[in-house]
Amino acid sequence: MSLGYIARQSFAKIPSCAEIPDLIEIQRDSFQWFLQADVAPEERKRQGLQEVFLEIFPIQDFTGNLVLEFLEYRLEKPPLTIKEAKEKGRTYAAPLYTRVRLIDRRTNEIREQDVYMGDMPLMTEKGTFVVNGAERVVVTQLVRSPGVFFSREVTSTGKVEYGFKIIPNRGAWLEFGIDPGDVLFVRVDKRRKINACTLVRALGFSSNEEILALFDRHSLIRKTLEKDPSTNVKEAVTEIFRRLRPSEPPTEENTRDFIRYLFNDRRHYDLGEGGRYKINNKLRLEERIVRIEEPVIAEDLVIDLHTREVLRTFSEEMENDFSRYQVVLRKGDRLGRRLAQEIENLNREYPIEYVKVFNEEDAPVKVYVEREDTWEVLSENLEGRVLSEDVRDPDTGELLLERGKTLTLDVLRELRGLGIERVRVQKSRTLAPEDVVGSIRYLLNLIDGIGYDDDIDHLGNRRARLVGELLQNQFRTGLLRVEKVIRERMTIQPDTESPTPQSLINVRPVVAALREFLGSSPLSQFMDQINPLSEITHKRRLSALGPGGLSRERAGFEVRDVHYTHYGRMCPIETPEGPNIGLITSLCIFAKVNEYGFIETPYRRVIDGRVTDDIVYLTADEEDRYHIAPSDVKIDQNGFIAEENVVVRFRGKIVEVQRSKVEFMDVSPQQIISVSASLIPFLEHNDANRA
Repeated sequence: MSLGYIARQSFAKIPSCAEIPDLIEIQRDSFQWFLQADVAPEERKRQGLQEVFLEIFPIQDFTGNLVLEFLEYRLEKPPLTIKEAKEKGRTYAAPLYTRVRLIDRRTNEIREQDVYMGDMPLMTEKGTFVVNGAERVVVTQLVRSPGVFFSREVTSTGKVEYGFKIIPNRGAWLEFGIDPGDVLFVRVDKRRKINACTLVRALGFSSNEEILALFDRHSLIRKTLEKDPSTNVKEAVTEIFRRLRPSEPPTEENTRDFIRYLFNDRRHYDLGEGGRYKINNKLRLEERIVRIEEPVIAEDLVIDLHTREVLRTFSEEMENDFSRYQVVLRKGDRLGRRLAQEIENLNREYPIEYVKVFNEEDAPVKVYVEREDTWEVLSENLEGRVLSEDVRDPDTGELLLERGKTLTLDVLRELRGLGIERVRVQKSRTLAPEDVVGSIRYLLNLIDGIGYDDDIDHLGNRRARLVGELLQNQFRTGLLRVEKVIRERMTIQPDTESPTPQSLINVRPVVAALREFLGSSPLSQFMDQINPLSEITHKRRLSALGPGGLSRERAGFEVRDVHYTHYGRMCPIETPEGPNIGLITSLCIFAKVNEYGFIETPYRRVIDGRVTDDIVYLTADEEDRYHIAPSDVKIDQNGFIAEENVVVRFRGKIVEVQRSKVEFMDVSPQQIISVSASLIPFLEHNDANRA
């Protein structure tokens, strides 16, 4: 590598096969995700600022006569340059205008207007904000990821207690547990206990027989059903309403949309992209069997391709009739990752539902196969679902709908008109009944010894909230206040006057929310400018503190400690001494944050003992599945690992395996430390826990 006329020479014994990335890209990319300033209004994705506007608009009054719709937003040129803002002690920002349409249904009058929404602070090329003349950095926050988390605790009496929590990004927490009488209960938002079968019934599974069939007549479900006070959906919803809102009368009007309001309304309940990803991943067959090394199949599984029936016994005639029978599993086979994926794919087409395997105590147990995303015939119940892959015209191959598009009734009718009978959808970001059922099934499997509980300090269960997401949350808070004002103004508007969009919108709450966040939030900090290195370090800092995070007083030793999943993601060395130790850390030199907020680190792919130059970024969850060799492994001239046996990392343990079993290898010895630590020569020649 050369810098101008000077050639940079490396004296490293182990060459790095990956270039050091742009170190402040993490800040710039996140702000670009939020603002989408360079994207044409009609091409903007539903994310960041665009997502907030689409969530809150259209706004209508209580009579439904006045409707205010959002069309698009645009940014004007900033009135001050960065230099002028610093000199004059002002904020570097651009005026934000939104185009809105007001429809008056009484007079059928439609008015469109550009409304000034305040000044949007802009990020400089260096990844900073200029606020009142001073440069500030928004630090990345590390928080508990939304999703489903299973726990297994041994009490002082030696009894094992199982439970799980479904935690959203926004909305009511669900905590499931088993009481001393062997009855499964649930707490909604840490309030009073509710029988778990009452909740399952309220989600639309009416009869006892239906509920028993869902959970394979498990003894725990039988006992829970005996104590269930409800007998149908209506009674179940009324019972939950009575428990959660004891001061309100459970009238038909109050209870009708109560469950939908709690779990299916995006305004009140949102799992977020990360939460949806975590739930889908956790409930997969592959994840259930991962802790038992390739469990043994306890019964045959054959599909009759003519009748689409799933058969559980194997006969000789099936072996010879390939055209009719597909033999998926034979008793005694081992269930590996690839086979698990194949079964999940088949479950989209055929009702497999479960696979029987022997657990660690050699007892046959049913392992459920959940549907992550399903092939469904177009119907009304697809409304609100999201496409999990592109939809193309069957004749021309032209792209009709992109992956991620939300299905509305109009879109469904359009697709039906084009003769498209099936689409692949994924669950939306709200809670679906099958999520609750799937989680209870996983709990029953866990009690039977299949699956595993979650480690809350594992980086697969913690996600990074970048500057874009933090600004989005602030903007949403401000816009919700604006919505309230608009509704009030619509209601008190005299019938004789026709209002304008400008007269309805008061932008002060939005401006105040953004100003307050950048000016006084613990995550918005005055930039450390002692030298260029301290600047870069500040922009790559991770904090577990701040709103929605931990507090110094409550954080225990486990949260602060180094975890094996920090390898290549969070620096184990660079952390302050004192009360913040382990709570404020730094991103590793090659680490990046993916679309769901999980930190990834790069590895070189190894195929049959041969090290390739193919670099793959893995999250902490994905890394748990593979054997990973360190970067100092000896490689021969042909790119093969020289030693027959290699010491590798596997799920936090150091084990020795044959070279053919190695799947990945570190890209550089530097990858475990941060930018600052990587500049210390002979870093390892020191006391073990100080640098």
